[in-house]
Amino acid sequence: MTTAGVITRRKLRPADLGRLASVGLRTRKLRAGLSALGIAIGVAAIVAVLGLSSSSQAGLLAEIDQLGTNMLTVENGQTLFGQPAELPKTAPAMIGRIPGVTAVQDTAYVPNIDAFRSQLIPSIDTNALSVQAASLGLLGATGDTLAHGSFLNAATASEPVAVLGALAAQRLGIDRVFPGERIWVGNQWFYVAGILNPAVLAPGIDTSVLVGYPAAETYLGSDGHPSSIYVRAQTDRVNAVQSLLASTANPQAPSQVNVSQPSQALVARADAQSALNDLFLGLGAVALLVGAVGVANIMIISVLERRSEIGLRRALGATKGHIRVQFLSEALLLSLLGGAVGVSLGILSTAVYAHTKGWATVIPTEAWAGGFAATLVIGAVAGLLPALRAARMSPTQALWTV
Repeated sequence: MTTAGVITRRKLRPADLGRLASVGLRTRKLRAGLSALGIAIGVAAIVAVLGLSSSSQAGLLAEIDQLGTNMLTVENGQTLFGQPAELPKTAPAMIGRIPGVTAVQDTAYVPNIDAFRSQLIPSIDTNALSVQAASLGLLGATGDTLAHGSFLNAATASEPVAVLGALAAQRLGIDRVFPGERIWVGNQWFYVAGILNPAVLAPGIDTSVLVGYPAAETYLGSDGHPSSIYVRAQTDRVNAVQSLLASTANPQAPSQVNVSQPSQALVARADAQSALNDLFLGLGAVALLVGAVGVANIMIISVLERRSEIGLRRALGATKGHIRVQFLSEALLLSLLGGAVGVSLGILSTAVYAHTKGWATVIPTEAWAGGFAATLVIGAVAGLLPALRAARMSPTQALWTV
């Protein structure tokens, strides 16, 4: 546009700038796709790591909330000589008298007794399973549920009948409860009444074969001393109850009693998962760096290959600013395309994995927003030098070197 013989420069409109920025990408699709791939992988890794971590934490905390945070465990500790201590038989009843306690159930480890699929299994192949006597209301205190069959009752507790923890059933090769199903325990057959689902707050039950207290004493020689006591307390009195458990369970030697709150350990485990995130985020950052190098490389090559275009545009009136903005916008567009693909892949992978685990899909805002922000920075940094180099070309230099 001229006025009185003076050429005035017009700014590029956004629509024109978008078309110009996409020219290099549309004409070099394979090269642009490969360059954007590095950015996509990096962003996808970052989004997936943060998304999976948040989803797993949300799933675990939801499970803890469902089971309750008011369960406490009392276990036998060690004597001064390093030997396993012994909880009094009266410990569960004494704990039940503590104000604020709503439920008390217990198990007793049966030493020197192993469980096998049959009597033909070598005695050394124990599969790290334990045999424990269990009180009849155990599931109500621990919050565990049955996967198959039924739990012990007043009738079966006195007979050679067992209930298998989830891992115990898996290691014994039993996935269903059939009539007459039995296992070899302590040199005799025990019939299988049920199989439990995986335990969350009481993981020791997973690898246990549970029998009734009377049956453990009659058939396995158990002395009946509890080794683990599961206590439910009123939520607002958990701390008060916890402070009294050791001295109540074993007044003669409270230091030989271990008291814990399983939900705290699980919350700590959920928090500890974030420590591994740094490693995977670092790998994602490396992929982003590789993507940035790829963008810079394609932009530098693009400037060299498009000297005739640059020279022609400069000869027709384009300013250095026009050229600079064009190539910088092209680098930003390339990075944003890679970022968009990466965010989509990260969200998709998180959603699929969370669905298979039964978790709610949680994508933190900082994950996808950070991914897009990182691509903008990469595009700006990677495209700045090529854009400046293209802008410095004079029309004659650009056309002369074609």
